[in-house]
Amino acid sequence: MDYRHKIIEEAAIMFRTYGIRAVTMDMLAGNLGISKRTIYEVFRDKDELLRGVLRWMYERQSELTKMILNESDNVIEAIFKMVDIMSGHLRSMSPAFQLDIKKHYRETIENLKEDYELPYYDNNSEILKRGIKEGVFREDIDIGITNKCLLEVAKISNDKNVFPPDDFMNKDVARNFYINYLRGISTQKGLDLINFYERKLST
Repeated sequence: MDYRHKIIEEAAIMFRTYGIRAVTMDMLAGNLGISKRTIYEVFRDKDELLRGVLRWMYERQSELTKMILNESDNVIEAIFKMVDIMSGHLRSMSPAFQLDIKKHYRETIENLKEDYELPYYDNNSEILKRGIKEGVFREDIDIGITNKCLLEVAKISNDKNVFPPDDFMNKDVARNFYINYLRGISTQKGLDLINFYERKLST
């Protein structure tokens, strides 16, 4: 039996539901119906388990991003789909999970040398390059700078201190911030596609 994969999947569900600090190895073992010793045979401690969970989440979401890009007619359509999926995942995620990541496990994430908080936006460089090739983004944009800006825009839209969920829907915030930023780097063809998909989603 592949205990590693089973443990990671269950831990991911529990971390997202209750927060990282609230979940103990005893709780995890109980949910899995295995001994705590079995977990420690696979993962040295909770930090190592969290790294495994984040890598797994990142890989799954990267695969989803690639699938969306492959199945979309153009990069603008793909972006609208990804924003909506990401927003749905964020709404289902416990605020405690996001708070724990920011306050107590920042170093763990930084040591991974990847931005696992926002995996949907990790492929921004490829998205921007494809957009330029398709003629929807301007050729004169600096991909490195623009990619960094898009990451920061996404982070701000997910900051519940700035946009309390009781007053703002994640979906609306993410779409307004991210899509409106894209307008600034779009060609007329890109703007026409953005307007088309916004009208399509509003009907």
